[in-house]
Amino acid sequence: MDRKQVIEKFAPIIALYTQEKEVLANLSEETDFLNDLKINSANIVDIILDAEEAFDIEIDDDSAEQMLTVGAAIDIILKQQQA
Repeated sequence: MDRKQVIEKFAPIIALYTQEKEVLANLSEETDFLNDLKINSANIVDIILDAEEAFDIEIDDDSAEQMLTVGAAIDIILKQQQA
């Protein structure tokens, strides 16, 4: 699975927890979960759990703490898929 495929599969997961729907139209790897999408930390945990299920991976606590932007999340997902 390449970055584009991961983004396409990951974007709907993010959308479930995003209050600022108009920001989703401009979703990029630099998009910050807390600041840009206004997703609270509890919902970030839900996003991580949903991503684990969708991509059949496990994201450790250290990696989860680094998932602050869409790009960081994609890097972690890709890394876990290769593990």
